[in-house]
Amino acid sequence: MSPNLYFIALLPPAEIQQQATEIKQHFCDRYNSRAALKSPPHITLQPPFKWESDDLAVLDQQLNEFALQHAPVPIALEGFAAFPPRVIYINVLKTPELLALKAALMADLATTLNLSDSVEQRRPFSPHLTVAFRDLTRQHFKTAWADFQHRPFSAQFTVSHLTLLRHDGKRWQIHSEFRLDR
Repeated sequence: MSPNLYFIALLPPAEIQQQATEIKQHFCDRYNSRAALKSPPHITLQPPFKWESDDLAVLDQQLNEFALQHAPVPIALEGFAAFPPRVIYINVLKTPELLALKAALMADLATTLNLSDSVEQRRPFSPHLTVAFRDLTRQHFKTAWADFQHRPFSAQFTVSHLTLLRHDGKRWQIHSEFRLDR
């Protein structure tokens, strides 16, 4: 069997997911950028990686053990930001709790499952909730960023689960969730 593509993320509560999805839909309708609609709104902790379906129980068990050792994470969203020339996102504040969870997860996955991403290790963690990316043209980016750059958005919530998402060939689906339960 060939490996599937997975990633690990934090998902906001349903009402915040709905607000973010409405913004993604705005980008689809107004700027013909629909790629962000192929996943639920999320904060990526471990970027996409390949994993054999036969070994999924090992991955699930490790994520469950990790989650049981960590507390739920407070999250604060504030405004919009961008990675020019194609990505616009809802800004996630870098709280000590979020940074600590990310670092602990990366260390745990590298040690226990030999799962690490050399590019990710060199790049600073910039937590975000993407609302438009890859298929947002440079011209549409300029127009959209002028519109969203100063637009207000603010929310606070606590995330109580790590989420493992799997790509089904067309979009990202929630595969399993692991309760943060320390």
